Amino acid sequence: MTPAARTQAAIELLDRIIAAARDQGAAADTLIARWFAERRYAGSKDRRAIRELVYDAIRMLGRPPESGRAALLALAKARPEIAEWFDGSPYGPATIGPQDLPARPAFAHDWLIKALRTSDIGIEEQEALLQRAPLDVRVNSLKADTDAVLAAIDGAQPIPFTTDGLRLPADAPVEQLPSFRDGEIEVQDAGSQIVSLASGVRRGQHVIDLCAGGGGKTLALAAMMVNHGSILACDVDRGRLQRLAPRADRAGVTIAETRLLNPRQEESQLADQAGRADIVLIDAPCSGTGTWRRNPEARWRLTPQRLRQLGETQRYLMRIGAGLVRPGGHLVYIVCSVLDEEGASQTDAFLKAYPGWTVEPLAPGAGTPRGAGLRLTPLRDSTDGFFVAKMRRP
Repeated sequence: MTPAARTQAAIELLDRIIAAARDQGAAADTLIARWFAERRYAGSKDRRAIRELVYDAIRMLGRPPESGRAALLALAKARPEIAEWFDGSPYGPATIGPQDLPARPAFAHDWLIKALRTSDIGIEEQEALLQRAPLDVRVNSLKADTDAVLAAIDGAQPIPFTTDGLRLPADAPVEQLPSFRDGEIEVQDAGSQIVSLASGVRRGQHVIDLCAGGGGKTLALAAMMVNHGSILACDVDRGRLQRLAPRADRAGVTIAETRLLNPRQEESQLADQAGRADIVLIDAPCSGTGTWRRNPEARWRLTPQRLRQLGETQRYLMRIGAGLVRPGGHLVYIVCSVLDEEGASQTDAFLKAYPGWTVEPLAPGAGTPRGAGLRLTPLRDSTDGFFVAKMRRP
């Protein structure tokens, strides 16, 4: 593909991503994968170049642009060579005319910048939230030795404050590696590994992963438990939860059972688990501000109303989770957000609402104390942004 054709492809993809953000549709990475699947003629270099154009434009624009063309025109102002690709060729975009208005660069909506500042996320921290994310994997200790995997993958480096984390070169073909095929590694950000370790799960325990999704943390917990004990992995999203079983098979995890829940019926559907769990882990739905390195278009989806709705869901899930913890057991609350409104403030409110519950100190080495828990950020910890707190039931 010519540079002009790649530019036109990026414009078309951005149009899809803008529409999906407006309508709460599929994420950018999903849309990009679908687009390439429909266009097998695009080679690996083409795909890489198009993806970079798309994400560079999204990172520049903290507010949804009018169109994909306006987004690429904004990028062209910063990188003049891109303007030359608007050449009117058969597969390229039309030439730039006086009627063309580029989108205005911005970090995020003003209200969201204010929320970040209120949470002590300053300019440097904000900029780090949009840097390209590294490629991290967790060595599956059920199947492999970390040192052996480290030696087998060129360029791999141990990740501090993790027990089995490795950082790979950004262009490493992970899914083609024998260690991935054999279930010896799982792609998982270092921050996700660290907050999983903060749960402190042990061999033989009964654990409920209340918002398991595709099961990344479930698999990490099973490895920590050495496949002894039981994990009940729950979610209201059938599609995401269905991905757990094949991942568990590949990883050799045998202690995880899944349970699909209906929204707002979780309490009745988990009545048999009331007061039984040693640990309930809640990786709650959130704004995803901590994952902007990977999903920068998430800024386009977030509104004050959406943030309030997420807060209500987080409080609801913590109430459900509290009822599942046995006396002396623990509730572990996690969000991939750097906003206090979803992290420290939520756990402070929980502790006020549940007298007798106490904070369990966390000392994973990484992170900064924040309220009742710890916060990880890209700038300070070279991870996605997370908040984690562990609370003990009396």
